[in-house]
Amino acid sequence: MDWRRDLNTLSEIVSDHIKFRRQLLKLAKSDIVKQYRGAALGWMWAVISPAVTIFVFWFAFSIGVRRGHDVDGYPFFLWMISGFIPWFYMKATLTGGAGSIRKYKYLVKRIKFPVDTIPTFVSLSNLIVNLALQIIMIFIFMGFGFMPTKYCLQIPLIIIGMFIFFTAWSLMAGMLSAMSKDFLNLVKSVTQALFWLSGVIYDANRITIPWIRETMLFNPITLVANGYRNAMIYHRWIWEYPGQIRNFVIMTVIMCVLAVWAYKRLKKEIPDVI
Repeated sequence: MDWRRDLNTLSEIVSDHIKFRRQLLKLAKSDIVKQYRGAALGWMWAVISPAVTIFVFWFAFSIGVRRGHDVDGYPFFLWMISGFIPWFYMKATLTGGAGSIRKYKYLVKRIKFPVDTIPTFVSLSNLIVNLALQIIMIFIFMGFGFMPTKYCLQIPLIIIGMFIFFTAWSLMAGMLSAMSKDFLNLVKSVTQALFWLSGVIYDANRITIPWIRETMLFNPITLVANGYRNAMIYHRWIWEYPGQIRNFVIMTVIMCVLAVWAYKRLKKEIPDVI
């Protein structure tokens, strides 16, 4: 029966991750080093590139269109970066996860490394870089005179949920992109659209058209941005919004099912295609 095969595939994926857990950490570190190797400023680009992007959007919304009003007593700049910083991880994993198996095809063809673990260490490397940005974000809040509160204790839960969803995405998208580069090109094309449609720089809860608002609140990118702002700005617990937790769990389960399906269907063909 298909459901038994799906359970066997899921068991295989979990087993591979447990068996190769040490290698995953080493490869994640290697992936970070590879990203910045050869650049004169090296690791500084992990901060410079997001900082330039944030400055451009802050200037556009605070100086240009002059809509950067304070939010619950917090400067608009702090409101913006609380949702923007996790976006950098999500963006990197949307595209990097989709291209992960193609990028590390030598692990599949030469070393026979488990294909299902490749997207995981790429996602992990992106998360490690983003955690450094999140620490900087907290210091920026402190520099503005806003100390961390008890609500920040829920951020690790948000990080875990974010990592699980986007790692599952990376496995599904990585398998499909390995089979067809068109899928990878499609992902790169729609990523910027997702940014504008996901409430990263505006509050999706304030959209006045009900069906659009409810649809957006099924978007994991929107839910993660909301979670960070609830912790950093609005001082609310994520469980005060059970509907959003339900939506995120539903989307995560769906993504995990799709990842298992893609791996089960394509794992034997990947070494020959790439």
